[in-house]
Amino acid sequence: MDVIERIKIEISVVIGSTQMPIRQLLKMGRGAVIDLDARRDDPVWIYANDELIARGEIVLIGDRIGVSISERVRKASLTNFA
Repeated sequence: MDVIERIKIEISVVIGSTQMPIRQLLKMGRGAVIDLDARRDDPVWIYANDELIARGEIVLIGDRIGVSISERVRKASLTNFA
């Protein structure tokens, strides 16, 4: 069990998405804002090594941002989230 506990995985949290022409992306510089399709209280998607594992909510921890897991996602139910 000690070996398993030392394995590191990459955790990613997706808060929203958008589409834009690549020419617009290439013009962006420091301070540019990308408007996402998410609202303040929308759930976020939590991925482990690029695989969806849970949904959660953004939480503020002092001056830092965290994610509170609200629901684990099972592989069989992934089609419900596409």
